[in-house]
Amino acid sequence: MDIYLIMAIGLFALAISGIVVGVGNDAVNFLNSAVGSKSAPFRVIMIVAAVGVLIGTTFSNGMMEVARNGIMNPQYFHFSEIMLVFVAVMITNVILLDLYNTFGMPTSTTVSLVFGLLGAAVGIGIMKVSNGIGTETILDFINTATALKIIGGILLSVIVAFVSGTVIQYITRFLFSFDFEKKIKYWGAVYGGIAISAITYFILIKGIKDSTYASAILFDEGEIYKGVTLDKALKLKDWVKDNSQLILIASFLGWALLLQTLNWIFKLNILKFIVLTGTFALAMAFAGNDLVNFIGVPLAGFESYKEFVANPGADPNNFLMISMNEPVKSAAYFLVISGLIMVITLWTSKKAHTVIKTELDLTRQDEGNEKFGSSEVSRAIVRSSIKLNENIGKIIPKPILSYINKQFDTSSYNEKQKILGKNAPAFDLMRASINLVVSSSLIAIGTSYKLPLSTTYVTFMVAMGTSLADRSWGRESAVFRITGVLSVILGWFFTAFIAFSTALIVGIFLYLTGIYGVVFMFLLAGFLIYKTHLFHSKATETTSQVSTQQATMEAIGVVQSCNNTIVLSLTDMQRQLNIVIASLATSNRKTLKAANNEIIRINTEAKLLKKSMHLTISKLSKESTESSLYYVQVLDFLREMAHALSFISQPATDHLENGHKEISAEQKADLIEVEGIMSSIINNVIDEISKSDYTEMEKVIVDQRNLILTLKEMQRKQVKRVKEGKSSTKATLLYFSIIHEFHNILLHMINLLKSHRDFMKK
Repeated sequence: MDIYLIMAIGLFALAISGIVVGVGNDAVNFLNSAVGSKSAPFRVIMIVAAVGVLIGTTFSNGMMEVARNGIMNPQYFHFSEIMLVFVAVMITNVILLDLYNTFGMPTSTTVSLVFGLLGAAVGIGIMKVSNGIGTETILDFINTATALKIIGGILLSVIVAFVSGTVIQYITRFLFSFDFEKKIKYWGAVYGGIAISAITYFILIKGIKDSTYASAILFDEGEIYKGVTLDKALKLKDWVKDNSQLILIASFLGWALLLQTLNWIFKLNILKFIVLTGTFALAMAFAGNDLVNFIGVPLAGFESYKEFVANPGADPNNFLMISMNEPVKSAAYFLVISGLIMVITLWTSKKAHTVIKTELDLTRQDEGNEKFGSSEVSRAIVRSSIKLNENIGKIIPKPILSYINKQFDTSSYNEKQKILGKNAPAFDLMRASINLVVSSSLIAIGTSYKLPLSTTYVTFMVAMGTSLADRSWGRESAVFRITGVLSVILGWFFTAFIAFSTALIVGIFLYLTGIYGVVFMFLLAGFLIYKTHLFHSKATETTSQVSTQQATMEAIGVVQSCNNTIVLSLTDMQRQLNIVIASLATSNRKTLKAANNEIIRINTEAKLLKKSMHLTISKLSKESTESSLYYVQVLDFLREMAHALSFISQPATDHLENGHKEISAEQKADLIEVEGIMSSIINNVIDEISKSDYTEMEKVIVDQRNLILTLKEMQRKQVKRVKEGKSSTKATLLYFSIIHEFHNILLHMINLLKSHRDFMKK
């Protein structure tokens, strides 16, 4: 079979993967506001977004030129070289975006495509120049002006979007406050008219530009338009641009009148309508403008292959791709099929939900689990902001400051959140509508002035700005959320660097290895995607188990839920502890490594439960204070036991992985004996707690004390062996570490049993 046909087919396989991973990352751009505010049932939101995506794909035809000649100069590449460029770009994009999705980090698919094309083109260009093929320099192969323009657009969009979101949300919240329902009754139609007019303008400007319909002729040459005879045909895109002010005014009046009428007759929730309309608009723009990021390269590769086949006898190593500078119209069925795959991905992608969750965690109004830690930069920003806020507070007159604080008072909002419980939105409809209106307006303005604004950068930074203006970055969460925002922003630039460097390396590798390298990279990409899928599934399963436990607690009560948790956790810990000691004694590295992974999962679950302690307790309004206190104690003891267990398994795993000397026969015998006694005690504790029968508790405590004495005796024996030179250094350190953690587990387990007994007696 023709190797280039194999490459073309492989590109389309990667195109499907590219759509899946691309939609998984970009879905946050148009779903975040609707999902975060819960403006409608999730199914309705997805239907609105799906319709927008399907319509948007029909607008995407003109954007496909970006992959053909927007970044590189194809006339300097031979057919065999251009196919290697496309394969390198797609493999890099699929792997990179899949990694971002796995860790729930939003990034720009546009940047990934652009810098991937730059890197692959430079890589192949380096090989051509170094081999003396042609007279071109490396700069001849790429369009440096485009790259610089995109980088400038990134910086501009980050700053403008964040500032605009912050200022506009602050003004809007100042006018409407968090208790906005009363004012919306009177001013909702005006606000809705302004908002949907901006969204309508966005649909026209962003949707029509470079679309299939952009060149539709409204007035032919020689016809009279606005009292003037046209010397050339007037196209749709030119008419929209020429009548933008009229469109905005007519749109505002029409929408304001329609919304007011619908509100009077059907009690229409104007804010929900704005959010769903904005979701449709952004979904349509996403499909129309970002589809090129997923299928642009494969389509370019397919067109290149057709051009080569159309010239029988042509040498792939000497056939220059001059034809790629000519415009081409992609087949409609490619666009429709791509749109359907995008819609299916929207409904089924778990990684898309992970990316959405990351942004919602950074923008939610209330406090809770923070995904990101703190950093020196974020701490410095928080300290400076606190000081600046205090100084401003001294300048502003107290009556004005009091009125401002009243407008930003969240007490009414918090009461609604408590009533809604787990069904509470991350933020309200007012902020969601501002997110969409400001994002749409900025993207439309940028497009009309031909500025390379990214939908990802704009929507994300607007969301961050509105959350800041709403004071959702409080003293308890600001340092973590700033770290999160900085991490995402740095991740964008990291995307550019990694996409460029990886595509460059892959391009050179493919150039040197040919078809064998292509097959290898296809297999490697499939393997990496499979591994990240497993990793994401395990991470999602852990989070899901914690959420399920919290839901169970609300349903059956703290006591019963905690009893179940204790029994399951202790049983799991006992099983893994037995495997660890047995595997260490037999030097079974594979089994020990698997047990260590399970213990990492146990430790992660315990950590997540403890981190969500405050949120869980606040929701347990029906339970007594004593019950909540018992829950806190249980989490503390389980967390410490899981921590101690990990300090046994990880050093043991490292010991075998590093190939250190096996522990001695005496040490093995001691550890196996102690583990057996420990298992017996754990079984007795499980039995006491599950039955709430403490008649054997004193015996358990005696067994614990005796085992602690045994552990001390083991330490003495080991010290003696060390003095006699009968034990290696690494084995001795591991042995002492395991004994110490055995001791910790015993102490925390008995404390847990005592706490359970004392609580049940009340």
